[in-house]
Amino acid sequence: MFGYAFRRILGAIPTLFILLTLAFVMMRAAPGGPFDADRELPPQVRANLEAKYHLDEPLISQYGRYLWDVAHFDFGPSFQYRDVTVNQLISAGFPVSAKLGAASLLFALLLGVPLGMLAALRQNAALDYGAMTVAMLGISIPNFVLAPLMILLFAVYNDWLPAGGLGGWLNYVMPVVALGTAMMAYVARLVRASTIEVMRSNYVRTARAKGLSAMRVVWVHALPAALTPVVSFLGPAAAGIITGSVVIETIFGIPGLGLFFVQGALNRDYTLVMGVVLFYGILIVVFNLLVDLLYGWLDPRVTYS
Repeated sequence: MFGYAFRRILGAIPTLFILLTLAFVMMRAAPGGPFDADRELPPQVRANLEAKYHLDEPLISQYGRYLWDVAHFDFGPSFQYRDVTVNQLISAGFPVSAKLGAASLLFALLLGVPLGMLAALRQNAALDYGAMTVAMLGISIPNFVLAPLMILLFAVYNDWLPAGGLGGWLNYVMPVVALGTAMMAYVARLVRASTIEVMRSNYVRTARAKGLSAMRVVWVHALPAALTPVVSFLGPAAAGIITGSVVIETIFGIPGLGLFFVQGALNRDYTLVMGVVLFYGILIVVFNLLVDLLYGWLDPRVTYS
């Protein structure tokens, strides 16, 4: 298993290199620059700033310098947040995004798994149709539509929940629901489909024939096998729910990585955007690796070679 994990990590290095290169080229190709503003800077001031951040050098030199810094785990200084490095911004924003993402993923699992199980055990009944209708609505409504609607309903019209920012646990209710609803719908559909298939398998029929209770058959024999597709889905889902927080953090004014990324893109903060993109890429690699290892632990038939 350790050899497999090591090979996966080595194989991810070229992917991250390509990702970093594309981010570098696209940021430099975008119109505007990090020191453009409504009020034009004096030429000497602009020249001094460009010299300070090595922007007066050829692109290939800037690229080589940035690769060297990244190889030493240094994402460079931020162009907009003066006297603050990108590493510091990521260190400040990631715990907020991780907390929001973890809560949203937990919300999706706690609602999606039971909803999918109930729908499968009551297949073609009213409960099944109702659960799948809820799942379809969750998939169909984008979070950038759901979030403003929730703000209008629960914060503006009724003043039940805070509209944004950080504070107590109530500040997380709407962002967590808005971010986790689509994931909950996908989990419910996956669990329903896999549970229906597992309940028709031979070993479940054998367990029933032995006289085991229906509850024991479902929770002990059927559920672990039914969750294996969900586990496979968790890797990209966990990464996606954190990267998807870009919109939610911007709407609710939550100072996480997503908000830093949007502000960095608007301000042409090259190092901040590239650092966050690379950090997201590393998260996706790590989450996918952890899920593959967890899948092998749940299913003994899976071997690592």
